[in-house]
Amino acid sequence: VSYARPSSASIRDANLYVSGLPKTMTQKELEQLFSQYGRIITSRILVDQVTGVSRGVGFIRFDKRIEAEEAIKGLNGQKPSGATEPITVKFANNPSQKSSQALLSQLYQSPNRRYPGPLHHQAQRFRFSPITIDGMTSLVGMNIPGHTGTGWCIFVYNLSPDSDESVLWQLFGPFGAVNNVKVIRDFNTNKCKGFGFVTMTNYDEAAMAIASLNGYRLGDRVLQVSFKTNKAHK
Repeated sequence: VSYARPSSASIRDANLYVSGLPKTMTQKELEQLFSQYGRIITSRILVDQVTGVSRGVGFIRFDKRIEAEEAIKGLNGQKPSGATEPITVKFANNPSQKSSQALLSQLYQSPNRRYPGPLHHQAQRFRFSPITIDGMTSLVGMNIPGHTGTGWCIFVYNLSPDSDESVLWQLFGPFGAVNNVKVIRDFNTNKCKGFGFVTMTNYDEAAMAIASLNGYRLGDRVLQVSFKTNKAHK
């Protein structure tokens, strides 16, 4: 909980994604490392849901974009104390519509691309603008992550019949801002039909939730978690 700040260009996109951190590094140590570049609004280290061990990945949100830029210059590729490998520091913001369109046209015009098959592996590595996708009818039914008007929609499969919305809030809440959750119920019994949807605001947090929760054992069931595609509903 913090005071809302008036939006301005100077504070936009000041969120950094940090990977390759030593597993022993605490959130306090992460803040100490980055605080030399400016005022930190929030920081977080992602941990394994089961073991509680650090995943070596964190997020740092600075007060101003310029501070985040300085932190990238100063720390990207550096080895912090206790680290054996250099860390990667980059912006955690979504790409603009323009870069997404360029990326899509690149994928679809590359000479070694065979058109009929879906872009399974490439699609998982990139983020797409919904505006671009809507404009390209050739993409319908392909395995491309779904961005809705309010955020990134995640499909959760293999929930137990007794599951309700609170289960989804508990599972996804630790990863970041959750807009809404929905369990799909049987019309007659009102029991969960085995799947639900979660909408998260931030792409990186949604991707991290999927990476962490896909294959997660909930009770006696193993969850399947992915970005919602056109085919997921069926």
